[in-house]
Amino acid sequence: MPSKEFGVLFNLSVVLVSLSYFAAFSASSFVAAAARDEVGKEWKEAEALLKWKASLDNQSQSLLPSWGGGGRGHPCNWVGIACDESGSLTHLNLSSFGLRGTLYKLSFSSFTNLLTINLRNNSLYGNIPDQIGNISKLTYLDLGINNLSGPIPTSIGNLSNLSGLVLHENHLSGSLPLGIGKLKNLGLLLLASNNLSGSITQVVGTMRFLWHLDLSENFFTGAIPTSIGNLSNLGFLFLSGNYLTGSIPEELGSLTHLNMFQIVRNNISGAIPASIGNLANMESLLFSMNKLSGSIPSTIGNLTKLTDLRLFMNNLSGSIPREMDNLTNFRVFELFENKLTGHLPQHVCQAGSLEIIVVSNNHLTGPIPKSLKNCTSLIRVWLEGNQLIGNITEDFGIYPNLKYIDLSDNHLYGELSSKWGQCHNLTYLNVSNNKISGSIPLELSEASQLGEIPPQLGDMLRLEILYLSHNNLSGSIPSTFDDISSLTSIDISYNELEGPIPNQKAFREASDEAFRNNKGLCGNATGLKACPKPIQNPYGKRGNKFVLKILIPVLASIFLIFIIVGVLRISCQRVRNTEAKPREIQNDEIFAIWSFDGKMVYENIIEATEEFDSKYCIGVGGYGSVYKAELPTSQVVAVKKLHSLPNGEEFNQKTFISEIHALTEIRHRNIVKLYGFCSHPRHSLLIYEYLEGGSLVHLLNNEEQAKAFDWIKRGNVVKDVANALSYMHHDCSLPIIHRDISSKNVLLDLECVAHISDFGTARLLKPDSSNWTSLAGTMGYMAPGKFLFLFLIYSL
Repeated sequence: MPSKEFGVLFNLSVVLVSLSYFAAFSASSFVAAAARDEVGKEWKEAEALLKWKASLDNQSQSLLPSWGGGGRGHPCNWVGIACDESGSLTHLNLSSFGLRGTLYKLSFSSFTNLLTINLRNNSLYGNIPDQIGNISKLTYLDLGINNLSGPIPTSIGNLSNLSGLVLHENHLSGSLPLGIGKLKNLGLLLLASNNLSGSITQVVGTMRFLWHLDLSENFFTGAIPTSIGNLSNLGFLFLSGNYLTGSIPEELGSLTHLNMFQIVRNNISGAIPASIGNLANMESLLFSMNKLSGSIPSTIGNLTKLTDLRLFMNNLSGSIPREMDNLTNFRVFELFENKLTGHLPQHVCQAGSLEIIVVSNNHLTGPIPKSLKNCTSLIRVWLEGNQLIGNITEDFGIYPNLKYIDLSDNHLYGELSSKWGQCHNLTYLNVSNNKISGSIPLELSEASQLGEIPPQLGDMLRLEILYLSHNNLSGSIPSTFDDISSLTSIDISYNELEGPIPNQKAFREASDEAFRNNKGLCGNATGLKACPKPIQNPYGKRGNKFVLKILIPVLASIFLIFIIVGVLRISCQRVRNTEAKPREIQNDEIFAIWSFDGKMVYENIIEATEEFDSKYCIGVGGYGSVYKAELPTSQVVAVKKLHSLPNGEEFNQKTFISEIHALTEIRHRNIVKLYGFCSHPRHSLLIYEYLEGGSLVHLLNNEEQAKAFDWIKRGNVVKDVANALSYMHHDCSLPIIHRDISSKNVLLDLECVAHISDFGTARLLKPDSSNWTSLAGTMGYMAPGKFLFLFLIYSL
């Protein structure tokens, strides 16, 4: 019996041991299989990335040297890649790498754990593949600022975890896919500056977490969806630059978190709804260039956080509501080109932050707001074309930042105060058609003195425009106006002025209309009599001899002193030059090319163009020659080599650098990218994006190319140029005027997308040129902005 029990126990133990071995074997097999799966997944992801890299152009491949080896074979060690703990790819970030190619070879289905894709600011082209909808875990997709075309794939609606979708500044077309309404977690939707069309679907209003919606600069039509009023978290709503019609929905008044609301350049009509006063957090309200009518609702006085109000170029009428006196934090206040009546808000600059006030060409009456007198923050003041009343001497103060002021065609009186001479940044002064009396103050010429100028405006800024016509000014024009070298246009007609005009180019070249109906002006200008010759010396020849006896010894002594000082100076200078020569060379060589080693790029450009050999020259302009240069990275750039200035003119390096920094802040799909500059004793260079299509004038002068350039393409070019100009005029923090727009300065890429170029060069070389890029309040940005805008377009 015991032996039988022993046998049973033995057999049982064998079974248990076998089971334990089997379990251990199964577990190890499972772990091994899982490990193989992970390794397989990593290899699959790496293979997909390398396949896409191989589809890019040679230059782009050279920008990704770590991809595929070099001792760092694991994809988690590659540039632009981040992984989770298991080694699976979770983040792909190659923003601003300069990549050129398509997305067709990127196998999105290989990245099952991918959370974010950021490929913004490259040169990717072609369609967005439908396969992108297979990345089920994706939370953020940024393909903005590329050259992608075609429709937004409907599969985008499968990305249910997406919180950010950024596709702005491409060439995407078609309508908004209905599937976009499935993105219930979406917070950021940025589709601006594309070619999207159709209506803005009501499903947009179902994305309850949306806080930023930007559909501006497209071709959307129809009405603003009322369902947008359901987006309770919305803080930013941008719909500018479309063809939207209908009225502003009353329902938008429920967006209590809304901070910025912009519908500029549409066809919106009807009245501004009273519910707009519910937007208590509103800071920027831009409704300009529409067909709005009726009065400004009094409820707008509830928006106490408002800093930027632009309602210009509409059909608004009625008086400005008194409740707007509650709004004291304005930085920008623009109501021009309407039919408004009544008084201006008296507290418009109560907080001292107002920079721009433009209310020209309305029917406003009453006094100048008292808060303007001490508003030292002012940059531009346009009050012309109204019936405003006030004493120009008492109602205006000293404005250190003021660049532009137009008070013409009002009922202002008093004398021109000497305080205007302390506005050292003033570039435009127009007080024509008022009741100004007295003489022109001597101090007014001091507006051209040099001084510390904000860096974004360059090294110096002098008075350019002086319009004083149709007043009662008397006396003579101060001779100190001879020194205002930047003055380009004057009008002093219909006054009581007399005596000689200044010996200055703007006066000499002015038309006779600029001087007519004065008391007795004379000088070297059209329509004026020559001034009387100076009275002869009453002592005659004897007096002249006496003067010569005194002057000759004095002049001889002075000449001898100059010779001695000159010899000593030359001797000292030679010593200093010997000691300081290495340092001076170092200081003169200024290189600043963004994202590159400036000095290395300069040397590469010299080598690539063989010291600027003519065979690399692709264009010659008034201020420089343009060369095509291929850098060692295979990147092709356009290099503008600036001409040397004529004899007697000095290059102002500080002006050059300051202007360049201002231009590099400009970023728009229809403006040629400026990569940077080289300032060198031998050459001053500007480094631009190279556009293969060449200039518009070259295309139009080529018979075969001009035939293929059909009216649809021509219309698109006009739209591109208009978008760029509108951006420069209305969307830059300081408005910029090109002033030299022509078919020579419109460049095309291979897809016939137009890019504006060559603005700012004239100002870089000749600050007193009349043909220069202008910032913030120069004559080109006058209140009748439509005239200038259309002029620039039709000059093509």
